[in-house]
Amino acid sequence: MGILEVKGVNKRFGGLQALGDVNLSVKENSVHAIIGPNGAGKSTLLNCLVGKLIPDTGSVMFDGQSVLGRAPFEINQMGISRVFQTPEIFGELTVMENMMIPIFAKRDGAFRMHAYETVQNEKQIVEAAEEMLEEMNMADKRDMNSASLSRGDKRRLEIGMCLSQQPRLLLLDEPTAGMARADTNNTIDLLKQIRDERDITIAIIEHDMHVVFSLADRITVLAQGTPLVEDSPENIRGNPKVREAYLGESA
Repeated sequence: MGILEVKGVNKRFGGLQALGDVNLSVKENSVHAIIGPNGAGKSTLLNCLVGKLIPDTGSVMFDGQSVLGRAPFEINQMGISRVFQTPEIFGELTVMENMMIPIFAKRDGAFRMHAYETVQNEKQIVEAAEEMLEEMNMADKRDMNSASLSRGDKRRLEIGMCLSQQPRLLLLDEPTAGMARADTNNTIDLLKQIRDERDITIAIIEHDMHVVFSLADRITVLAQGTPLVEDSPENIRGNPKVREAYLGESA
């Protein structure tokens, strides 16, 4: 059994079958990549994993608990954090202020920031934010306006904001989309560091195969809403079914 278990998930939008009988098992403390051509159902599946979409049939379980129908803050409290395709930060705030927000929220189970507005707790929150900025190698940018950051640094900040809530599962939706190659490589290095140093499971949706093969322990390939193959990166590389799904080449 994996820490994340998807069983028999089907999802239709009108006449479109977005997901068809999807089964997926993600092992704890692994990096599991979900890949596939455009329209394969990757984003629909990810939205089911965080409770944003409810499948027509099937189940999504995280550590033995269903995620279906739960509010975003409940998903977060279960230990699941999500990084979106477009970095979701507050551009009008500084890097430090952004980093403090999820720490405020994590300290208060009801996500009411005012509950910890005391001098002592503010000091603890500042210290925790500073530690995370150090880990993200962004301490020198703490007072910068977040809107002025590069795409790669915005992503780095967002990942740090997620990690500050100490999730057990980090879901990454196209984390290197729109990045220059240097920023992509820096993001890969950061995710390797997180993988190696933290007790965390990572599930990643990504088009860039350089990213996938650099990070993943296991890869699931979707095609037309259904799992085509699941295997190690080494075996995925030369799999004729994968080549056909991506390139239209005969298997």
